[in-house]
Amino acid sequence: MMNPRLSKLNFAVHVLFSISWIGAVAAFLVLSITTQAGSNVEIVRGAYLSMNLVGQYLIVPLSLAALLTGLLQSLGTAWGLFRYYWVLVKFILTTIATLLLLLHQFKAVSVVADRVLGSSAGTLPNVGKIGTQLVVDSSLGIVVLVIVTVLGIYKPWGLIRKEVRRQAQGSEIKAPSDKLPLGLKFLLLILGLALAFVVILHLTGHSPMMHNH
Repeated sequence: MMNPRLSKLNFAVHVLFSISWIGAVAAFLVLSITTQAGSNVEIVRGAYLSMNLVGQYLIVPLSLAALLTGLLQSLGTAWGLFRYYWVLVKFILTTIATLLLLLHQFKAVSVVADRVLGSSAGTLPNVGKIGTQLVVDSSLGIVVLVIVTVLGIYKPWGLIRKEVRRQAQGSEIKAPSDKLPLGLKFLLLILGLALAFVVILHLTGHSPMMHNH
């Protein structure tokens, strides 16, 4: 367990990395919109190259740092990782977001940047639907990060049922049922549908990243 001073320091660093992560993704979103709405070829080329730099040197490091400090905060304090619904869901969302952005960065963003660098000045390589997908993915990324932030602020749903029953043993407290909170069920449903949509795109070959070679 971390002492209070170290815990507060780690928490401050975690918040700093998390907020910076959202800002970096927001900058990426602006650049991705520029590639779709811009008419100047050089501006679009520069936007694609900037997206690669932002992703590689800001988004990826910040996501890993936020995930690591969040994990330390959970395991090193009384919050724990498997005691509260909101902590566990927050950790799962952060982990999924980090893994997907790593895949996206090195399977899509860097590929587009390499194509731009390999093309003649004043021209744009054929990137297919990847440009549009970058806008969609960065928008969804911000939504997920906002959800993670809200969970950290409001801390909904309380203790996991198993933990409540453990604390109720040997006391007169009545252990609750195994039913999940309604809000958590709704969130899991939305996330499940979103994940199923992404999986279906990949399995059917409609994902832009399946056609980037």
